[in-house]
Amino acid sequence: MLEADYVIVGSGSAGSALAYRLSEDGRHSVIVIEYGGTDYGPLIQMPAALSIPLNMSRYDWGFSSEPEPHLGGRVLATPRGKVLGGSSSINGMVYVRGHARDFDHWAEEGARGWSFADVLPYYKRMETSHGGEAGWRGTDGPMHVQRGSSHNPLFAAFTEAGRQAGFETTADHNGSKQEGFGPMEQTIHNGRRWSAANAYLRPALKRKNVSLVSGFARRVMIENQRAVGVEIERRRKVEVVKARREVILAASSINSPKLLMLSGIGSATHLKELGIELVADRPGVGQNLQDHLELYIQQASTKPITLYSKLNPFSKALIGAEWLFFKTGLGASNHFEAAAFVRSRAGIDYPDIQYHFLPVAIRYDGKAAAKSHGFQAHVGPMRSKSRGSVTLRSIDPADKPVIRFNYMAHPDDWADFRHCIRLTREIFGQQAFDDFRGEEIAPGAQVQSDEELDDFIRAHVESAYHPCGTCRMGAADDPLSVVDPECRVIGVEGLRVADSSIFPRITNGNLNAPSLMTGEKAADHILDRAPLAPSNQEPWINPRWRESDR
Repeated sequence: MLEADYVIVGSGSAGSALAYRLSEDGRHSVIVIEYGGTDYGPLIQMPAALSIPLNMSRYDWGFSSEPEPHLGGRVLATPRGKVLGGSSSINGMVYVRGHARDFDHWAEEGARGWSFADVLPYYKRMETSHGGEAGWRGTDGPMHVQRGSSHNPLFAAFTEAGRQAGFETTADHNGSKQEGFGPMEQTIHNGRRWSAANAYLRPALKRKNVSLVSGFARRVMIENQRAVGVEIERRRKVEVVKARREVILAASSINSPKLLMLSGIGSATHLKELGIELVADRPGVGQNLQDHLELYIQQASTKPITLYSKLNPFSKALIGAEWLFFKTGLGASNHFEAAAFVRSRAGIDYPDIQYHFLPVAIRYDGKAAAKSHGFQAHVGPMRSKSRGSVTLRSIDPADKPVIRFNYMAHPDDWADFRHCIRLTREIFGQQAFDDFRGEEIAPGAQVQSDEELDDFIRAHVESAYHPCGTCRMGAADDPLSVVDPECRVIGVEGLRVADSSIFPRITNGNLNAPSLMTGEKAADHILDRAPLAPSNQEPWINPRWRESDR
């Protein structure tokens, strides 16, 4: 029988954490439904190969945006993991918790019980931190977090350049002090990608009370306003996986709202247009879509010390062989080993710009490498005011949804990005880069005026692949809330959503860590356990925030 106490849709960051925690005491049975296949094999497990699975239909749902009106009609890729471990198996393995103030804002927006004091204990529970700040980090959790070796001198140059420009430095972005330049953290362990599948799902599947069902989720089955199971398609047959207690959607910020709408939960107007019978009128379903955009600011290197010399087939083969046999060398890093979080101007109390630094000039998807030694900073604002939506294209579950990010819709977005470019030039212009700095590759020294910068932004800005917010968590009496602070879908019994779609507002940095935390915390709500005791630790806020950006 396809039946369990809890049925989880999606084996990604939150879904894997949920499977692990809900089955931990052995009292409840859990079924995880996953459409994608295995994550075995070097393309996923080898950290340096990260750009390859991102571009493979075998591992990625293949979503893309509608033509973006403020980006000249460009269509942007929206990769989501279709594989064990979900997007944690195809992401860049960057680990950022988010800033304390992000979660305090969630609580102010109606997500009571999700302030920083409330979520910090869950971050500690889920981590084993290698080299993080004592007292702020976990020491025996499933998710191993490390720093890179930072052998390349360009990493140190980037941090020193930030200091020379007057910015803070920090030893741990995920500790008490996010603001500043310092090492970037990675979900890599013993030389392998440490995905949610490796950290949580595999250990859970060893238990008798957890099973994995390979199938395509079509909709949630609802009887008398209660979720009773999930309709799936497998081996060309439609079947129902029954849930004795609850159904939990952890299918991503694209697929979770899609499944709700196909199940009759969403905007009454939108569902009526498609002829879907209404179960609960929740106009917030699919709305509030957010993402981070970023630009690559690329600089030529006068010294042949970048990864450019390793992009030829022979070097790649050597790197691959060392990784296969020893899990060491350049194959064992994602090469994002230095980062920064800074504030764009005085009057902003916590960082609103993120930097990833890379000792090669190359696109995130591995395409269009610059034809020379170079280095680059990925830079972008953290809190765009633009909002988009996910809606149904048709009532056919096999149809991809309509994804409209509405990128760069707010005029502040343009001012923020122009500032990001000029600030990066200032940092690359510091003395720390004097020994390495060649000409600017992108945007190029000739691109200076606001109009020229805007043209460059319009043509080259890329998604950082952090979509979230489409099943917003908030107060149960807020008409735009989709789930309450215990992740319960408002208006339906026995149904929850727990993934990045419930974020009221996007957090600072990459979203894997907050998605894992969401699964961890949601499990306690589902099991009706007392939440972990709130922390009384105070995060560092720049004492000069009112007067200066640094």
